[in-house]
Amino acid sequence: MNRSFVSIRFGLSETTLGLILVAASVRGICAIFLGNGRESLVQTLHKRFPKAEIFPAAGDDAGFARLLDDVARLAEHPETDFGHPLDICGTAFQQRVWQALREVAPGETASYAEIARRIGVPRAVRAVAGACAANLIAIVIPCHRIVRGDGSLSGYRWGVGRKRALLERENQRVGKREL
Repeated sequence: MNRSFVSIRFGLSETTLGLILVAASVRGICAIFLGNGRESLVQTLHKRFPKAEIFPAAGDDAGFARLLDDVARLAEHPETDFGHPLDICGTAFQQRVWQALREVAPGETASYAEIARRIGVPRAVRAVAGACAANLIAIVIPCHRIVRGDGSLSGYRWGVGRKRALLERENQRVGKREL
């Protein structure tokens, strides 16, 4: 990530998916990471934003606490509306892919090839996969909804087990079949 921020606040929340780290600049959410270890998630944040001043959100910051709660709620209830601003950093191509991902509804999936077609570049399947891998905003930009052309699960930065859990949760919430 070449972009530097003046400052990034972050907080962590425990969910059924493990820990969620939410990081925000003054513009909006710039990262949502999933994992098991607090230290590894914070280290990943520092690696992704090496020039930023990164600090934990203050315990009395009600606005950030609400943001953290809303992200955790979205992880548990994917059908929830999520209106918080995002501070997305990526190439124009990545931004197009990420917007197309946000249009895949909870309980639905799309293949990398389908996303490439949706953004008007049908031969860019590998580039779509690369954009999914570069996504720093888990769950809100739902790259977990992208599957192989045959419908099978493929890699996920936060683990295929979490991807499966997210998709199963979404399917249950919207009354679809299990994976």
